[in-house]
Amino acid sequence: MLETPFEKELFDGGVPFSEYPRPQLKRDSYLCLNGKWSFTVLGKNEFEGEITVPFAPESRLSGVERYTEKDDILVYSRRFSLPDGFNRGRVLLNFGAVDQYADVFINGSLAGSHEGGYLPFSFDITDLIKNGENEITVNVSDPLDREIPYGKQTERSKGMWYTKISGIWQTVWLESVPDRYIEGIKITPCENGVTVKVKGGCERKAITVKAGKRVIFQSFKGSSVFVRIDEPRYWSPDDPYLYDITLTSGNDSVCSYFALRTVEIKKVNGTPYICLNGKPIFLNGLLDQGYFSDGIFLPATPAGFENDVITMKKCGFNMLRKHIKLEPELFYYYCDKHGMIVFQDMINNGKYSFFFDTALATLFLKSGFEHRASKRQKKAFLDNSKGIIEQLYNHPCVCCYTVFNEGWGQFDADGCYDYLKLLDGTRIFDATSGWFARKKSDVESHHVYFKKLDLKPKGVRPLVLSEFGGYSYKIKEHSFNLKNTYGYRFFTEKADFEKALFALYENEVADMIRRGLSAAVYTQVSDVEDETNGLFTYDRQLLKVDAKRMKKVNDKLYRLFEKVSGKES
Repeated sequence: MLETPFEKELFDGGVPFSEYPRPQLKRDSYLCLNGKWSFTVLGKNEFEGEITVPFAPESRLSGVERYTEKDDILVYSRRFSLPDGFNRGRVLLNFGAVDQYADVFINGSLAGSHEGGYLPFSFDITDLIKNGENEITVNVSDPLDREIPYGKQTERSKGMWYTKISGIWQTVWLESVPDRYIEGIKITPCENGVTVKVKGGCERKAITVKAGKRVIFQSFKGSSVFVRIDEPRYWSPDDPYLYDITLTSGNDSVCSYFALRTVEIKKVNGTPYICLNGKPIFLNGLLDQGYFSDGIFLPATPAGFENDVITMKKCGFNMLRKHIKLEPELFYYYCDKHGMIVFQDMINNGKYSFFFDTALATLFLKSGFEHRASKRQKKAFLDNSKGIIEQLYNHPCVCCYTVFNEGWGQFDADGCYDYLKLLDGTRIFDATSGWFARKKSDVESHHVYFKKLDLKPKGVRPLVLSEFGGYSYKIKEHSFNLKNTYGYRFFTEKADFEKALFALYENEVADMIRRGLSAAVYTQVSDVEDETNGLFTYDRQLLKVDAKRMKKVNDKLYRLFEKVSGKES
């Protein structure tokens, strides 16, 4: 059993993941429904007992730890009563995420249904609740429908494909709002201020911004306001400064935050670079799968997310590529807070072909191939990608999106790029990470695992090494699978592993920086099941590299980049 350092805190009592789950839109009305629920599995192998929400039934932390079949129906139920003074007019029931199909009932009446395993959703249940005790029931099915986004989940985990999860896997909570309430806000920063667009609420509104010791108050009518910030302080990995805001409309009030930062592409001495706040930045990152040995899709507590971010910062990295998974908003809040840039992947659907997507591409076929996709698959991918952009729009840490990874489910990459770029022109888009590039993308993106880093930039787009490395150093007592080991180069001694890793950066990555490299993503933050190529073990108990030495290596790369890109002058 691979225990993480965060499990003790979970089992000390209290409600799991009780932190407010939506940092960008906080209200003081909040009733967390996480904890023990009645849980029944209807199917061939029936089950009846309890489950700890928000952990998926496949995980150990759920208390169930059993695999669900494609025809199973998972039935969650629990009772709740509204606290005194909670009901201000309307009551909203919110779900962080449920995988894959959910029907939600309140006191036996259908509140609503949802399809998809990664995006949040909510229902107005005001007309279904009664005084005193109420019952919520959630019926879930998870056939691992590959027509809708499913990421790296598979029926039988092996190699780079991992254990599937089912059912409720993020926080469930209630909030009370007035009849006319703030449904959402969209925050767009620029160099000297921020535009806030408001959905819902009353005609008259007011916004308060805390800018250091100064407090800016601005009342306005309608749905949009621009707040000018004198003497702006820009967000960056070195100075992740956040401005707190409060937005009031009628009887509703929400708290949020923003950062001032811009992301764009500029040419410096003929070389295109990704620029943060107008200056070239070397985006030095790690692939981050977001899997944990205790809760699979979740750590035992949010501290597990924060620990990953803080530790990788201590190692000198300034970016994480969130790989084929959308996390709870708390993860992105920690990245905002600690100054960790995020490259966010969209989530693949459609069938994976080892022959076309991996074997041929690794050997020689790097372009000219795309999959055929059904209308339903195309719509599901674009709808989910749109939802990701809307969900993460306000988070300053998110600077880049990956549309397709290594051809998985890839269709009409140029058309998808155009559609998604129109939704958010403030970020960089990597249309085809790895290979199968088409005409349109903001960056030139490559994966290199089995040969020396020897990319030749074309000088048209920033050069991004979007995956490389994957060196495996397996520590058996902290490994998921003692028989199978997955990686790209293998070491049995820590000293040899560190020597090879540091040499990879000091020689090959450094040489690529001299040629104009703009970003690099090493595989990866942690081991994941069979994969043992992480800097962390899967249980987060051991860091396989000396953090101070790793930081020294990375600091040298930043200095080299500043010299090459002209930023130093």
